Amino acid sequence: MKPGKGRCVAKRTQAEPRGQAVYCEVRGLRTHARVYGRGHPITAVIVPGLGCASWMYLRLAHLLAQHYTVWLYDPPGQGLSQGRWNDAVSVAQLTDHLALWLETQQISRPVLVGHSLGGEVVLQLAGRYPQLTGPLIAVAPTGLPENPSLPRQVWRLLRDIPRERLGFWPLCLSAYVRTGIWRFYQLARSIEHRSALPDLALVPRPVLLLGGARDPVVRVSALRQVSRHWPHIQVVELAAAPHGMTDADAEGCVALTEVG
Repeated sequence: MKPGKGRCVAKRTQAEPRGQAVYCEVRGLRTHARVYGRGHPITAVIVPGLGCASWMYLRLAHLLAQHYTVWLYDPPGQGLSQGRWNDAVSVAQLTDHLALWLETQQISRPVLVGHSLGGEVVLQLAGRYPQLTGPLIAVAPTGLPENPSLPRQVWRLLRDIPRERLGFWPLCLSAYVRTGIWRFYQLARSIEHRSALPDLALVPRPVLLLGGARDPVVRVSALRQVSRHWPHIQVVELAAAPHGMTDADAEGCVALTEVG
């Protein structure tokens, strides 16, 4: 699929200090995003993980908005975006939708901050649509070097739950309920044993990988092993951070996203 023109329906809420909801129609789907800090010359787009929603990244968005125009994007079927039962259930489909959404919103070469599965998506976007991407930051990216089996994915997520901030739990639960078991299963199954290394090999620009010292889902050691093969990849470890480090250590993430 090549990005083409989507249709922006421009349904917006009134401007609020906490951000503004922006809806656009992309491939027939009403796609939600929330924008913060309008007016900054540099734009950052946050791409959520599997089953996650824009409201799980509010702490990160509020801090980034001090320096960037920040877009919190909801993929199809996640957060407040519409979805179809058989669409946007693979990394390739998610990448295509993100590419068309960036074109529809006329967002040019933003800083891309992808978390977990969103990290895989931004890496593939940079390889397939380099004209749409700016600096790349993958936070606890899955698929490096390879995703585990579905049962192991679930086990690692369960191990991570008690390590997250207590106030983060209801945000996760509401996001997962919104995504639904079927979409969650389809996405998890589609990435089973998938490796993001071929995508990473096509990325023409430097990549920053952030890992958490207490993350049982994506181990920092695995990210460091990958970085040894590519000089354009930098790995930074956030001490005591779990998988949801965009919430638990939003300050640390922001401190590492400065692109000048």
